[in-house]
Amino acid sequence: MKKRALYFLIPLLAFLGLGAIGGGGVLILSPSGQLMGMPLSLLDHLPFTNFLIPGIILFSVLGLAPFLLIFALSKKPKSSFAEMLNCFDDMHWSWTFSVYMAFILIIWIQVQMVFIQAVSWLHAFYIFLALLILFVCLLPGLRQEFKKAD
Repeated sequence: MKKRALYFLIPLLAFLGLGAIGGGGVLILSPSGQLMGMPLSLLDHLPFTNFLIPGIILFSVLGLAPFLLIFALSKKPKSSFAEMLNCFDDMHWSWTFSVYMAFILIIWIQVQMVFIQAVSWLHAFYIFLALLILFVCLLPGLRQEFKKAD
């Protein structure tokens, strides 16, 4: 059961990463939003004049970071820096950061909905994805797999 949960979490993170790299990459290449069919008026309530900064955040935080997590979940490397940010002392930092990633995605989507003052099916889909990542992380088998030795 332990490994099965991990084999479910990794594709969820990969899906998130691929989507965010694609979306963020398009926003970086086309900060006007034209390539995605997004008008600049969506940014009226934001401190940005174009989609470049949101694209960079999407690309790096929700795009590249999940792939770093996949590596970390697979190899369980030691990292004193990551451990400083790990609020679960009994768990490997890669598990904790996977939980963080779910909350980061929820926050990202919530901020989007508030600032653009709209909700689409895509928002609901990504909230569901975040909850699914969180659910898988909390499965007892996966928690046991990433529990630190005493």
